[in-house]
Amino acid sequence: MKVIESDMIVSLHQQGRMSAIARDYPDGAHVDRHLHAEAQFLYAARGLMRLVTHAGAWVIPPTQAVWIPPGIEHQIFMSGQVQMRTLFIAADAAPASLDSCCVLAVPPLLRELILRAIQLEELDAQAHHLLVQRLILHEIAALERMPLHLPVPEDRRLRAICLALLQTPELDRTLEDWGLEVGASSRTLARLFARELGMSFNDWRQQLRLTEALPRLLAGQAVQRVAADLGYGSGRAFSAMFRRLLGENPKEYVASLRQLATLEKE
Repeated sequence: MKVIESDMIVSLHQQGRMSAIARDYPDGAHVDRHLHAEAQFLYAARGLMRLVTHAGAWVIPPTQAVWIPPGIEHQIFMSGQVQMRTLFIAADAAPASLDSCCVLAVPPLLRELILRAIQLEELDAQAHHLLVQRLILHEIAALERMPLHLPVPEDRRLRAICLALLQTPELDRTLEDWGLEVGASSRTLARLFARELGMSFNDWRQQLRLTEALPRLLAGQAVQRVAADLGYGSGRAFSAMFRRLLGENPKEYVASLRQLATLEKE
């Protein structure tokens, strides 16, 4: 695997420790497996992206971002018209607290700094460029992580369960039901989920359903339909799960993302 085997070839800014680039992609586009020597801050100005590594998958809603440490092989799938804004950050300048992939909530100040960094790439403004870089790194180090990661297990029994649910996330089988299918007790499976994935079976399934719900909601599907398609008995139960994980009900969350995306476009 070669470093930077993609169209996002970049060299760090000669006067700093960061480069900023803009790329637009059509719906359904795919950036194949590759890796970078630098850390990558991948921001979705518009559209939804899915990042996939050997450790799992992350969903990046519009106006949010994902952190990718140096040397992590990954691929990216686009949903909708995607406006990708990317920062490549030298490994020795990356925040020490960000040692694994994670989805990050991006506040308005950081959004503006990212856009300004991209503009400055085309200008000869060394002092301004370095100041914006320092502010960006300060902001990134303090960002809130979002529960939009779906880890993938190594154990063959857990993997069989997870792959089945990835194909049909609405399945409502209990851990006891799955135990009969994969040949393990529910207690053993529960212990494996906690040990390998750091979460319970129910928590993993909720995060799966959340990651499946977001692209459907952003595509305009009704909350009731998404809830039913994902195995919830009511829209209220689905909304309660959504609010618990993301802090807002589905309608509020999607409306705020669209409003931010509209401002971004302007």
